[in-house]
Amino acid sequence: MNILLVNPPNCGRSIPEERYGITSLKQIFRGEPLALEELAGNLLRHNVRIVDLKADPGGLDAELPGFRPDVVGITGVTCEANTMLQLAAKVKESCRATVVVGGIHASNDPAFFNHDAVDYIVAGIGKKTFADLVAALETGTEKRLSLPGVIRTRPGRQLARPSRRATVADLVMDHPPAYDLVSQYRSYYVLEKLGINMGFVASAYGCPHRCSFCCITGQTGGSYLQKTIDAVIRDIGLLAEVPVIRLVDANTFGDVRRATALGRALLESGLNKQYLADIRSDTVVRHPEMLRQWKEAGLRAVIIGFEGVDDASLAAMNKANQVCMNTEAIAILNDMGITIVGDFIISPDYDEDDFERLSTYLGEKQIDLPMITVMTPLPGTSLYREQQHRILNHNLDYYTLTNAVTETKLEEKRFYTLYARLLASSHRNARL
Repeated sequence: MNILLVNPPNCGRSIPEERYGITSLKQIFRGEPLALEELAGNLLRHNVRIVDLKADPGGLDAELPGFRPDVVGITGVTCEANTMLQLAAKVKESCRATVVVGGIHASNDPAFFNHDAVDYIVAGIGKKTFADLVAALETGTEKRLSLPGVIRTRPGRQLARPSRRATVADLVMDHPPAYDLVSQYRSYYVLEKLGINMGFVASAYGCPHRCSFCCITGQTGGSYLQKTIDAVIRDIGLLAEVPVIRLVDANTFGDVRRATALGRALLESGLNKQYLADIRSDTVVRHPEMLRQWKEAGLRAVIIGFEGVDDASLAAMNKANQVCMNTEAIAILNDMGITIVGDFIISPDYDEDDFERLSTYLGEKQIDLPMITVMTPLPGTSLYREQQHRILNHNLDYYTLTNAVTETKLEEKRFYTLYARLLASSHRNARL
């Protein structure tokens, strides 16, 4: 079968840009579509292509007439959901392909895609599930089979939503990502600040923690799943010409024993790469020896979700951490010479003092690249269930984590002005 996998274009919208001319808050994502590469890697008997519309916005129009796909798979995050539906409609207008959507928004809010332009929704990790669906479509048995994780759309009627925890079998580790299918886009996947090519590798899926704002639970149904060390080393090795590897796991170090073994394996592998990975501050504090080993193996930077600057705000997010732990982790990483990318979340309820407090904190702490987002109740999170009644903006195009979709305590223009000022001052001497 001819299978076309589609990564949506950059399509998120910006309230501060549209209403107030503040352009500095709009985010542009640059990175390979690893989820689609993983899917393609498990479709060995089929003719598969990936079109990355972030790198080539006109790519779909160029592919559809000549390739004539039997199946089109479209993935995306919440701020891309509307565009995913538009792409599905374009496919239906152009050919008779079966359209399948997946990704984190489809997993958390499948009813959103219960639409005439969509035939099936794949919830959760799709590598095995999508391949099973393709096999059923090829034999014409898809309507008679019950495939875990696959939802057949029924526009106008309620969907039967499956509830399923993913297992390691869903990772299909024997089949690596099809990195070769995006070779034509490889020069696009760069760290903009440094101009260095960066590749994506997944070593784990899901997270053992339950922060209220995080939508990752929908990916695995709550499981925390890890690839074998051999599979991770293999995948990194496939990106032979790429000097920097971003481990895209929500928490690479969620299992310290396994993370220690992986660090040792990287050290012994001779791969000669640099790595960016996510870690919690309490893991840094409790296991500095593991970080020293990773530093020797090539760990260049860590991404840490500090989120707030006081214990009350961390508790409200169910962060299960404390500011004193964050402070100690910053000192340890500074001493090791590991770059810190620090994630912070500002609330729409921020007032002038809150912005000043965060600005002071960032001025006092040596955080190399602060990343500041707006608290957003994403569908599928406990935060969404708590704040659904407060949401004023239901257009998912704005769910980019840089827009307030609930009412701001400050006058809106003032909120975004202070946000932009904070971001500019915190990035003045940023490095990675």
